[in-house]
Amino acid sequence: MSKAKGTNTLVAVLVTLGVLIFLFTVSGPFYVVIEGEQAVVTQFGRITRTDLEAGLHFKMPFIENALIFPKKVLSWDGQAQRIPTLENQFIWVDTTARWRITNLAKFYESVNTLERAFARLDEIIDPATRTVISNNPLHESVRDTNLINEIAAQVLLNESASAVDPTQNQEGFNAARDLIGTNRTFPQVRSGRAEISQQILNRVKDRTLNEFGIEIIDVVIRQIRYSEDLTASVYNRMITERKQIAEGLRSFGEGRKREILGRMEREKRSILSEAYRKAEEIKGRADAQAADIYATAYRQDPEFFTFWRAIESYRQVMPRFRTTLTTDPDYFRYLYSPTGRR
Repeated sequence: MSKAKGTNTLVAVLVTLGVLIFLFTVSGPFYVVIEGEQAVVTQFGRITRTDLEAGLHFKMPFIENALIFPKKVLSWDGQAQRIPTLENQFIWVDTTARWRITNLAKFYESVNTLERAFARLDEIIDPATRTVISNNPLHESVRDTNLINEIAAQVLLNESASAVDPTQNQEGFNAARDLIGTNRTFPQVRSGRAEISQQILNRVKDRTLNEFGIEIIDVVIRQIRYSEDLTASVYNRMITERKQIAEGLRSFGEGRKREILGRMEREKRSILSEAYRKAEEIKGRADAQAADIYATAYRQDPEFFTFWRAIESYRQVMPRFRTTLTTDPDYFRYLYSPTGRR
């Protein structure tokens, strides 16, 4: 009996021990922290320790609780806001930021969850963005450099490159530039879009780090869109500029046309004048040669020369006579002479 009783007691002890081991295992005394994660261990809501290294860790069952949070860099995306600039021109600003948890204990005590952390970032970054954008003019938010002032004139001239070749006509090139308005300059950028993003970061990083244990790595203005009223104004300005360019090119082209036509007319007159001079010279030389030939012929046979001249005159004059009243004048002396003499 005593032996059976001892056996039953041993079995009971083993069963009890097995149940305790099972309950201990089921309660999850171990937890795993993988790369890119960190854990905070709490006891009845109070932080006992933080585990920042990856690996297998132990916690007291039923007493301690382990919460896992990311250690990697996270992304925050804000909602696009309609914000007035310093000139009271409204633009839509879409901002994003990168952040990470650097003080896990403070993070857990202040915000406790990632959802609340994102909500607090909304409450901090959005107002900071509105404040910085409102304190700067529009061109500071949309540009980073003054390069546009260096290339604007060249870009507009490239659009009308066929108008004039500056290497051939510098004066005409300058006139075209003045006509299409490429001497205008844009406002000078003092801060720029990147500096504005830095100003937003400077406004929020100390607060988030001290209050929530969150390090804001950077804040970037992802997109800026004009509001509808400002878009219409921008389009109208663009249309006006293009019309100015078109009118300038038309005016310049008309001036070039008149200049070319005037040069052509002068060249035409010069060519005709030179041709007339040469023609007159040729005619003069021909008349001189003809007169010399006539004189030579006249000297050889004056009577025949007079006869030939009279016949040539009859050939040209007689067809134009409609009525001949008499042939007695000396002009017709060769018409009735049987020997061709007077």
